[in-house]
Amino acid sequence: MTKPPRKTGRVTNGPVLLGKEPAKESSASSGKGKGTVKHSGDNWGAVSASVRMVETRVKTARGRKKSSTRWLHRQLNDPYVAEARARGFRSRAAFKLIELDERFDLLRAGMKVVDLGAAPGGWTQVAVDRVKPESGTGKVVGIDILEWDTVPGAECITLDFLDPKAPDLLKAALNGKADLVMSDMAAPTSGHPKTDHLRIMSLLEVAWQFAEEVLAPGGTFVCKVFQGGTEGELLNRMKSMCTSVKHAKPPASRKESPELYVIAQGFKGLPEDQGGEP
Repeated sequence: MTKPPRKTGRVTNGPVLLGKEPAKESSASSGKGKGTVKHSGDNWGAVSASVRMVETRVKTARGRKKSSTRWLHRQLNDPYVAEARARGFRSRAAFKLIELDERFDLLRAGMKVVDLGAAPGGWTQVAVDRVKPESGTGKVVGIDILEWDTVPGAECITLDFLDPKAPDLLKAALNGKADLVMSDMAAPTSGHPKTDHLRIMSLLEVAWQFAEEVLAPGGTFVCKVFQGGTEGELLNRMKSMCTSVKHAKPPASRKESPELYVIAQGFKGLPEDQGGEP
């Protein structure tokens, strides 16, 4: 494939506020003792239900900010971070997709998948493992503005998803309709809730518009969102075009994080008055 043009401008990939407080599809809770991940309810699989590790204490170094010490302590004592290293995943986020897949049956061999905001490649790795592009029918295409190493078995594009050229590059790489469009895009927050809301809302809308164009009938759209907020118009549009729209927070998502995911399945296509087939 011809190397895509260099990215221009700054990306603002990110999660969004969507709909009212979502019904809890499932929940995550910490088991007894530090460093234990437990899945509550029967909907989530047990991929990391018993991951354990001994707590590592981090001494405060001279010149190091307290926030840096807290971050380092969290990373060293996060069982998902340790398990990601052990399994060769590029990020702990891989487990979010694994858990969502177990709950919603997102990935199957032979599917065509688009990964938006893919760097560093954790979700792309999981998709390649389960779609099995080497079989000759499956396809995984990832895109991110950040420089990222190619994931074997996937087509990796370094370009801002908001670049006007991005949709056509992705469509050309797919060479057909997509069975799954997934997005774990994230944006730097400003600390001003209204500003952050406007930024991330626009990103979800762009991702969904792209999904409308490329999803095959019966396809699925998965995207990171934020808990709370209201965007009834977009949510209603998704519900009108899919047979099922649900929200879920996988156990691998940190408890303190407001993130969760919207899962829209059973894509029915564009309405006739917007170019859809009758």
